[in-house]
Amino acid sequence: MLDTESHLKKFQKELSTGTVSLVLLAVLAQARAPMYGYQIAKRLEKGGESLFSGKQSALYPVLRNLSAAGLLESTIEPSIAGPPRRYYAITRLGRAVLKEWIASWSAAREFVENVLEGALP
Repeated sequence: MLDTESHLKKFQKELSTGTVSLVLLAVLAQARAPMYGYQIAKRLEKGGESLFSGKQSALYPVLRNLSAAGLLESTIEPSIAGPPRRYYAITRLGRAVLKEWIASWSAAREFVENVLEGALP
């Protein structure tokens, strides 16, 4: 029997690395109000996307990087249920970048689907 699980996990990790920023910007672009990390993770879980499940801690460095790049802005607000929370909102630059990333993603997806078509008997 062939052991394909390790190859699948490696592929999923590589795929996740390249798409997390795109997905986070899209989630925050759709949000009606700023969101904190746990809310974003729960929103992703509702989408049922297995690429991000169980990796909530991996979202925070990406959120910080997007914020440092000016694509997100953040504010810290006190919480009655625990430590203060950092809320993130997409910036005008973030929305412009997201638009370009979506176009790039769509082109890449179409290319890959064309290549994959007929790859397996």
